[in-house]
Amino acid sequence: MVLEKWSDKRTTVERTSDRELVVTRTFNGPARIVFEAWAKPELFKRWWVPKSAGMSLLSCDMDIRTGGHYRLEFGHPAFEQPMVFFGRYIEVTPPVRLIWTNDEGGEGAGAVTTVTFEERGADTLAVLRDLYPSKDALDEAIASESLGGFSEQFAQLDEILVTLGASK
Repeated sequence: MVLEKWSDKRTTVERTSDRELVVTRTFNGPARIVFEAWAKPELFKRWWVPKSAGMSLLSCDMDIRTGGHYRLEFGHPAFEQPMVFFGRYIEVTPPVRLIWTNDEGGEGAGAVTTVTFEERGADTLAVLRDLYPSKDALDEAIASESLGGFSEQFAQLDEILVTLGASK
């Protein structure tokens, strides 16, 4: 089932099973540069937060290597305390794959995210897969509307890629 309200002409968000959500987008630029935008904290923090969310990325600590950890802290005027997301990198294979855990929900409660980067000529197909621990966990994520920012995030990533000289 394609989640139409979260899809645009370039980004598709689809629930492919009871536990998996798949997001796809083709970016203008080679896989090496697209991968760098995900793997270099100074680039990542420029595009990861959808501007329309009214949030800011207060801190971005990323030790991007297999076995490394990350910690992202977000602020929003409506929240008294920052929201913190963290986990560990299971696999880092430049420029083709990143796999990380989302541990903020407690051990075994978060999704495992896999992003692959497939070069197609001058473009790169990025496929993000979130595998949730249960159907209920994915249902909850969809109901919270926390998954609705992919199109905007990826449009912001497109802007970063242009500044890196990745576009045709």
